[in-house]
Amino acid sequence: MFEFGRDLKRLFGVDAGSESRATGHREGLTGGDTSLLELLDIRLLTNEARSADVAAGRIGTRDRGARLLEAAVTWRELARRSGDAAALRKAASHAEAAGKIFESERRLEALATTRCEQAVLAILGADLFGDEGLNAAAGAALTLARTAPGQRCGLAMALVAGLDGRAGLAENNLDRALAAVQAYDAPLRALAAAKRLKGGSARLLLADQRAARIELILTCGARLKDRALTQLAITEATAAASALDPDFEPLTWSRLEGLRGAALVQLGELDGELAQIADGVAALTAALEPLSMEHSPMDWARAQAALGQGLQSVGEATTSERAFEQAVNCYDRATQVLKVQPALALRAIVANNRALSLARCAELTADLAVLDAAELAFKTELSAQPGTRDPASWAVAQMNLARLYEARVEITGRDDGRLDRAAVALACAFDVFSELGLRSLTDLAAQGLQRLKAAHAH
Repeated sequence: MFEFGRDLKRLFGVDAGSESRATGHREGLTGGDTSLLELLDIRLLTNEARSADVAAGRIGTRDRGARLLEAAVTWRELARRSGDAAALRKAASHAEAAGKIFESERRLEALATTRCEQAVLAILGADLFGDEGLNAAAGAALTLARTAPGQRCGLAMALVAGLDGRAGLAENNLDRALAAVQAYDAPLRALAAAKRLKGGSARLLLADQRAARIELILTCGARLKDRALTQLAITEATAAASALDPDFEPLTWSRLEGLRGAALVQLGELDGELAQIADGVAALTAALEPLSMEHSPMDWARAQAALGQGLQSVGEATTSERAFEQAVNCYDRATQVLKVQPALALRAIVANNRALSLARCAELTADLAVLDAAELAFKTELSAQPGTRDPASWAVAQMNLARLYEARVEITGRDDGRLDRAAVALACAFDVFSELGLRSLTDLAAQGLQRLKAAHAH
């Protein structure tokens, strides 16, 4: 983007000689203003996190609790952008230390702020690594934060709504998930009021929680195949993105524009309108413009994965092998980042979608070499991700592998035992989906078993 180290120092009026004298404990480029972190690339952000450590650890530092909390926020942003578990653990350690100081000093407002940060860290860990137990930890951290007045109470209540929505989706209880959507209303109003008073970081807090609500609406709309919910997601994403400047809030703006694009694709699928899907792909492409792998690896990988899904939808709507090839290219680019951190939950999603795109290319072109590559990709993913860790993803991979077996038989006209293997994979997937209460996926597995039964009958 820019020569940022020099530019930010000039903007702040800091030179190399005066930097350490200016504010004492604030050696970093942002001067403790977390709203500026989005402007730092991953290298500068790493340096900023280390500077925050120095500021918090210096002998004689005033308000050590606040310095530790600033360090926690900076390390959390580094973890979010890099997918690095070590950075996330460091952020959690700093937040815990800050909380102990605030508790000993009986500073309840600051303690509530810290509890919110601990909850955000736990939710981030659940998102990055698929550990649902961290959502329970987030709920526990919010108990005190919910009693505090003002902005942090609004944030705490928004986080609680998000946790309720996640729980509803995990239980396939869409009534609970939709109630959580409504529960966001009051805390978002509180955060909007705080934004008008404080600007900066408060504006980004509001945008983050609006994005979380939009994601929840979009997921509910997909599961219910509800056009009104999908349209609501488009409206809210458009409004939220328009309140931000991609030059100064590139990562948050990109997330919201990506959500708008995903919602447009979903609406196009529901309506059977290729033009809407194309509009969604255009928005997903625009969401990539302010991003680079060097600036934020994980944001870039997520945006590439989302664009890949949009291109898959184009391929399904047009039966175009070219669209599926482009989707595979997007997933390959995302994998450049995700292979560095193999524990990331997004890695399994990207691997599955890449293999499905390869399978559709094979079906459209009757190219068995492409099918071999897709089958190998699924088997590799299944061996790397045991079913006990993430049973739903494991079962989805089994179902998709079964589809590959079917595709080979359809292309060659010969069954060399693959239909039996497909039936075993679908039966395993059906059992897992049934146990988890995932009705739509259970129905898909059942349809696959019926399809295989009919194929055997012929």
